[in-house]
Amino acid sequence: MKAVKLLLSLLLAVSSLLAFDLTRSEAAAKTFKDISSTHRAYKEISYLSEGEIVSGDSKGYFQPSRTVTRAEAAAMIGRSLNLDGTKRQTSFNDVSSNIFASGYIQSAYEKKIISGYKDGSFKPYDQVTRGEMAVMLSKAFNYSYGGTLSGAANALKSRGIAQGMTDGTFGADKSIIRADFAIFLARAIDYTLRVGNPGITFSGEMYVNVDSLNIRTGPSTKYGVKGSVKYKEKVAIGYKVGTWTVVKSAAGTIGFVLDSYLSKTVSSGDDHSQSPLASKTIVIDPGHGGTDAGAIGYGLKEKDVVLDTGKRVRDLLAKTPLNVKMTRDTDTFVTLAGRVSFAKSVNADSFVSIHANAGGGTGSETYYYGLARANPYTTESKLLAEKIQKRLVDAMSTKDRGEKHGDLHVLRENTMPAVLVELAFIDTKADNDKLASPSYRQAAAKAIALGVLDYYGARGYDVSNLYSLIK
Repeated sequence: MKAVKLLLSLLLAVSSLLAFDLTRSEAAAKTFKDISSTHRAYKEISYLSEGEIVSGDSKGYFQPSRTVTRAEAAAMIGRSLNLDGTKRQTSFNDVSSNIFASGYIQSAYEKKIISGYKDGSFKPYDQVTRGEMAVMLSKAFNYSYGGTLSGAANALKSRGIAQGMTDGTFGADKSIIRADFAIFLARAIDYTLRVGNPGITFSGEMYVNVDSLNIRTGPSTKYGVKGSVKYKEKVAIGYKVGTWTVVKSAAGTIGFVLDSYLSKTVSSGDDHSQSPLASKTIVIDPGHGGTDAGAIGYGLKEKDVVLDTGKRVRDLLAKTPLNVKMTRDTDTFVTLAGRVSFAKSVNADSFVSIHANAGGGTGSETYYYGLARANPYTTESKLLAEKIQKRLVDAMSTKDRGEKHGDLHVLRENTMPAVLVELAFIDTKADNDKLASPSYRQAAAKAIALGVLDYYGARGYDVSNLYSLIK
């Protein structure tokens, strides 16, 4: 028995070592115990840390001299470009969905940034050479390099991203350490960190297609705001980093904006077709219906309350880029399996089921499936539940019963982040009065809609300009 425990401990230790710095922490480390302000890579590591592109180990160390693996390189580049890092099956026979960087590896492979070997493997834990790094970055940032290691090296050197070794060579066959990879990646993202003349060329102009657009210091909402531009304002276009573009405003502010908020022509302020959220479908599921009245209290039927509230949520979210679908929008009965099948058929990105509670209690609560045995989106589901629950309690002034694991069919059997909202208790007079009130149902609907925006904002989408639409 002791031998088994020792073996398990060793396996866990190895797993932890291999996964070092590749699981993004809840809050990015801003400083590291082994990276002082005098370290040669301090500015670059700090910059990447701000955007949660790199992080340290559980003890707060960055380990700048440790060599970079192919999996780490894919993850860091993937985070820089805002690629889909959701763990999943890949095209490689040695990268399972359990590997921390599987999502980034597959995304980078699909973008032709990385490739595997003739035997179908990727070799995720092999070390990366400086030459391989140069090719990866050239592909990731669309540098012309002629398909050769020397061409890729020259592409980085000519832009002030990389320099040669002291012996005059690029050292293409030498393994690259974490400090150097951070330097090169940060310089590729932010031209102001490059050596020599950090100027860039702006070619062409585009227009802002939202009311107000923040210009940020890096390619994600995790980076700070340098300024902003208004609807219809013209900006000069620099280079791209994933789905973000470096622009220069009329006032001279240079920084990153999300591509989807730029148009070649001036568009309608209500046109959200280019927003990243336009590809996201949310399913609103009013519970019960038809022959199934649900819970009944003081003459009020659950099926009627939740249908009215659900339609109000739909109408509010329809003002945003989100694509909104309903499992039912009339007084009809839909089976639990039918609700799940519908959500899957429309390729939903999230699912919100609306109900009214019963049993003599009071207050609001929101359920999510937390076991990960069936629906794997436990973390996302919990996040969605937390965001909606907080908004709901504040809006309806109900007792906060919290977010809870619920082994419920529409949560368990779905294959997307899913929650079930219990607005209030229909068989408790004080709660029933609120459920019967159109103004309270509107408040509940607004709370759910705002909670959905909070959720997508927490996932990295820029929703700052959408809150004003939920009125």
